[in-house]
Amino acid sequence: MKIIIKSATIIDPTSEHHKQQRDLFIENGTIRKIGKQLTAEKATEITRPNLHVSPGWFDPGISVGEPGYEERETLDNALRTAALSGFAHVALNPNGYPVADSKSHIKFLMSRAENQLVNTYPIGAVTVGSRGEDLAELFDMQQEGAVAFYDYKRPLANANLLKIALQYAQNFDGLVQSFPMNKNIAGKGLVNEERQSTLLGLKGIPALSEELQIIRDLYILEYTGGKLHIPTLSTKKSVALIKEAKKNGLDVSCSVSVNNLFLTDDVLDSFDSRYKLLPPLRTSEDAKALIKGLKDGTIDGVTSDHDPVDIEHKKIEFENAAFGSIGLESCFGALTKTLGVDTAVTVLTRLKSRFGISEEPIQEGNKASLTLFDPDTTYTFSEQDVISTSKNAALLGSTLKGKAYGIVNNKKLHLHE
Repeated sequence: MKIIIKSATIIDPTSEHHKQQRDLFIENGTIRKIGKQLTAEKATEITRPNLHVSPGWFDPGISVGEPGYEERETLDNALRTAALSGFAHVALNPNGYPVADSKSHIKFLMSRAENQLVNTYPIGAVTVGSRGEDLAELFDMQQEGAVAFYDYKRPLANANLLKIALQYAQNFDGLVQSFPMNKNIAGKGLVNEERQSTLLGLKGIPALSEELQIIRDLYILEYTGGKLHIPTLSTKKSVALIKEAKKNGLDVSCSVSVNNLFLTDDVLDSFDSRYKLLPPLRTSEDAKALIKGLKDGTIDGVTSDHDPVDIEHKKIEFENAAFGSIGLESCFGALTKTLGVDTAVTVLTRLKSRFGISEEPIQEGNKASLTLFDPDTTYTFSEQDVISTSKNAALLGSTLKGKAYGIVNNKKLHLHE
């Protein structure tokens, strides 16, 4: 397949063509030529208003309904959504039914992801059934293609299990994730424990529940060595703890949900269950610290935290609703409005190497794994922008800046019509 991307501004600080407007000629999945006014016989020409191109974006943790909850979203539709939202690479959380906690489960997911436009990387559970009792088959899962190990949104209450996982995973350079929440302190909390929770009469989840868990995990990491990733930070003090740990040489990385950058607990006045998220939306002071942490590199990357929930479990009373929101479609627009285009692209690609994904600068001779987008269009995110089967989008009604056109990846092209 031959493709010519016409007059695109390249956003890639690792490329000599950064910030330059160029044509890109792609043949059989490889960037053959970067220049001006390029032509080629029988090539598909791509032209779009204000066209920009960057290395393909990566989401380090999306949830899909498959297997077990296909009514929420199938893998095929989730990957189509990811492609049209600009993501060339996604890691799959292990929260299907059954939980992906063995090599046979990872093998199934790898087979389902074969020949897809989006590169798909399964994450295996740390413990059997993500129940926090017995260590899962970490090495066997990695041999089948698992890129990390994580009990999705379930904290590891047993500190010894985290210790053993970190020690064992060092034998094969495995990446262990630990959800930052102390369940005992969080209790039956629904939202951030702060002024808003008191005014609204909603049970709170203290910032302490996150920070205490992170302190514990970092002490264990210091003792064991190994590689630890802490997903979805949400508090100011959490950022400071990670910054200090990195300064002390610990091999720790972390991410933040785009929801915690763009929204604060002020939106809870509406009692809209779309805002029932985990981690909960925190204060504006927390959001500012998260943004600063991304900009200075303390926080390594961003996840859309895409989690489709069916209407029966979401559009009900706030207290009874499930946690979670879809986020792939709105992620880039929220990031660009919050951080600007250069930082947005950086934080959407910076975690690739941590998850063992090769990075391909936009250079002649390199593989074409590219995201095409317009960083300047401003719009109100509505249901018309939702591609996911589920419609539980926390950012519905928000004014965003920037839209993805689609991706070129795996010798294929998928763009909005």
